[in-house]
Amino acid sequence: MSDAASNATGTVVGVLGAGQLGRMLALAGYPLANRFVFLDTTGNPSAGIGEVMILDSKDQQRQLEDFLAKVDLVTYEFEHLPVSLVQAIEAHKPVYPSSEAIRVCQNRAEEKALFDRLGIPTPAYRLVESAEELEAAARELGTPVVAKSVTEGYDGKGQAVLKSPDEAKDAWASIKHSRLIVEAFVDFVREVSIIAVRGRDGQVVFYPMAENQHVDGILRYSVAPLPDLDDSVQQTADDYIRALLDELDYVGVLTLELFQTRDGGLMANEMAPRVHNSGHWSQDGAVTSQFENHLRAIQGLPLGDTAARAPTCMVNVIGREGDSGEILALEDAHLHRYGKSERAGRKLGHVNLVAPTHKALMEKVRACAALLPEAPSPKMSFED
Repeated sequence: MSDAASNATGTVVGVLGAGQLGRMLALAGYPLANRFVFLDTTGNPSAGIGEVMILDSKDQQRQLEDFLAKVDLVTYEFEHLPVSLVQAIEAHKPVYPSSEAIRVCQNRAEEKALFDRLGIPTPAYRLVESAEELEAAARELGTPVVAKSVTEGYDGKGQAVLKSPDEAKDAWASIKHSRLIVEAFVDFVREVSIIAVRGRDGQVVFYPMAENQHVDGILRYSVAPLPDLDDSVQQTADDYIRALLDELDYVGVLTLELFQTRDGGLMANEMAPRVHNSGHWSQDGAVTSQFENHLRAIQGLPLGDTAARAPTCMVNVIGREGDSGEILALEDAHLHRYGKSERAGRKLGHVNLVAPTHKALMEKVRACAALLPEAPSPKMSFED
């Protein structure tokens, strides 16, 4: 019998981080009788659900002990955590995924080394530690290149595009980091992601690949399944992410972002050790959502079916909200709001749109985008 099944009152899940991903984990876990305690390390929690504890510098040890006393196991919704904190928690309670997954995923140099070791193709890259080395790497790789901080960057932060090696000094100054990874641009036809879940028993299930449209480094639209994806490409992605899951002895949801090139090949961009924005479509478009499957995995429960029910698009709500009534008037539209105040560039919620065909879906996506202030025009590669 699993740990969760033996606990009639339900497993208490500790979540490191207290943002919208944790909120959606809790919403998926309540039907399983899970309860949730969030440990916020930012001082700005927004989950608005469960019990939230804020970890500050005054009495961290006591706060950590209080948190550990309340939970049965621990997961996280945000990988930019001190590895030492996760390791300290691991000494007392099970943590899924492990601190090793966090250590690798929050360091782009470690991540690229892992991809290389497992034979997962990536764009050509160099590691640099000065503006001069950045300029040399740009010349060697050929511009344009993208320079990213080795740690701490996400949603387009901590990075810059160099169109000429002469821009190296300004780029170095703008990123403000002691070590950068410099990547050659890839001639890709679309950005895609593969999400998989690995259980405590080693079982792995895969979601259909999604196509993602980013604007200014922020995800705006994700569509799954894809109407023109060859089965062999899905299988290649499945093989890549399975290798990562097995190498890390991973438990939970893992996301791998990839570029699909003109010859149909895949090149890995980066991975995220958690439920992911590009998997939000699964809440209304898949048999089992990524959030429920993550909770099943970490509790040792059987994993759920990942098949898509119908063509689905996730539309991010960024910066400003649309009118809820108008959005929900769209057929088979599902609004997920995060309870956050409006602010430029902030993720405030998302809309999942479901339709019987991809043509009908994209018509609905355009109608939804028209209801969202400043939403960019949606354009997916399969529409060409």
